[in-house]
Amino acid sequence: MIKKKLIPIIFLLTMLTSTLLISSTAQAEDTSLTDIKEKGTLVIGTSADYPPYEFHAKLDGKDQIVGMDIQIADKIAKDLGVKLEIRDLNYDGLLSALEAGKADMIIAGMNPTDERRQSVDFSDIYYQGGQFIIIRKEDKDKFKQRSDFEGTKLGVQKGTMQEDVTKNQIKNVKVTGLAKIPNLILDLKTKKIDGIVLEEPSALAYVSNDDSLAYIDGKFDLEENQQGSAIAFKKGSTSLVNAVNGSISEIKEQDKIPSYIKIAGKQLVEGQGGNEDGGKKSIFSFWEYFAKGTGYTVFIAFISVILGIIIGASLALMRLSQNKLIRIIATAYVEFVRGTPMMIQVMFIYFALGVIVNIPALLAGIIAVSLNSGAYICEIIRSGLNSVSKGQMEAARSLGLGKRDAMRYIIFPQALKNIWPALGNEFITVIKESSIVSIIGVGDLIYQTNVVTAVTYRAVAPLAITMVIYFILTYSLTKLLNYYEGKMNHD
Repeated sequence: MIKKKLIPIIFLLTMLTSTLLISSTAQAEDTSLTDIKEKGTLVIGTSADYPPYEFHAKLDGKDQIVGMDIQIADKIAKDLGVKLEIRDLNYDGLLSALEAGKADMIIAGMNPTDERRQSVDFSDIYYQGGQFIIIRKEDKDKFKQRSDFEGTKLGVQKGTMQEDVTKNQIKNVKVTGLAKIPNLILDLKTKKIDGIVLEEPSALAYVSNDDSLAYIDGKFDLEENQQGSAIAFKKGSTSLVNAVNGSISEIKEQDKIPSYIKIAGKQLVEGQGGNEDGGKKSIFSFWEYFAKGTGYTVFIAFISVILGIIIGASLALMRLSQNKLIRIIATAYVEFVRGTPMMIQVMFIYFALGVIVNIPALLAGIIAVSLNSGAYICEIIRSGLNSVSKGQMEAARSLGLGKRDAMRYIIFPQALKNIWPALGNEFITVIKESSIVSIIGVGDLIYQTNVVTAVTYRAVAPLAITMVIYFILTYSLTKLLNYYEGKMNHD
């Protein structure tokens, strides 16, 4: 009994040891610049919900990631003589992506704080700005200065410098940290929070596109490295940092930042759901986003369940094996996967294993969901096999069938009829739970919903449409599974 309890712990320690060995591998010399030039692509990581730095915009009928930071990155790529590739991730996952080699640099309006400098290198500061607080316009008379927010609730983007500054410089404040700024805007409008601390240009961008919002200058006491934005690099990327600093120096000398902001402002007006007469486009004009997201969601769920069934069936047979070692391995896998959150599994596959193999986000998502689903399907199949009377196997063997043929032709068909409802339920569960892959930038339905929210500055309508789409998917699948279940029972 004690040995069985130790199995998952041993499995966990093995995983941790492997990760530590991976992370401890260091380059003998700096090849960051030559590597980029050899592959011909500069990959940047960003969180495209922070106008005018970076944001989604529907331009020329296509969704594009644009903004001041993107123009700077494009200038750097041209100076290096390579193509630019953009990867959109949650802000709090950007540094993990950098460490895992998923991005060559991070440009996302990031402040080069002392804490961050301990884990990454930074370029020179390319833009200097203050910290503003967005409020509801109806509260303009209530909140006029930073001290008025004492004892209130303020929202910040998770993992940002604003989170620390707000906690340290406003007394008795309750801080709500969310990954996406549009979600903070929704919280503000629904009065769950009293304000949002944002960098000056981003605050101005949101307020200028929403008549129900206003802002005040927070006048926070900031150190020099908390007032500017810089580009982050993996530790030891000296040659790349120097090359980028050269581009930043040219940008400053030619005073290009004001023109970049002006272009970003035009893109914001054109692409953030507004018409020339100042009206708002219908939410249904963004149907391509929802259609694309639905396609990804169904594809991921279908492939993951197919692979999950293969993995689950193999594990179930391993758990029923007479070989003790095989049983231990299968048991350890099932217990470990079921005992850890899928979000961690997705991030581990994409970020941690990415140090060894550069796995695309979509493939990483499918692998993670398949491995997770396989553990649950294993138990479904195992219980189904155990539900078949032992006499069935004995009868099959007495008729001259081998164990494999008996399992294939006698036991499995009967077990399938018993487990069909549970397998169908797992498919439905995977459709919903696969939404977690959006955190690594896979363009599923949740990811596209966040994009529409950022593009339109409307949160409730995109969420309502997404809920309806998920319901249609799951309800249709339920009816289809019930139809086949009825046919199986009839047969």
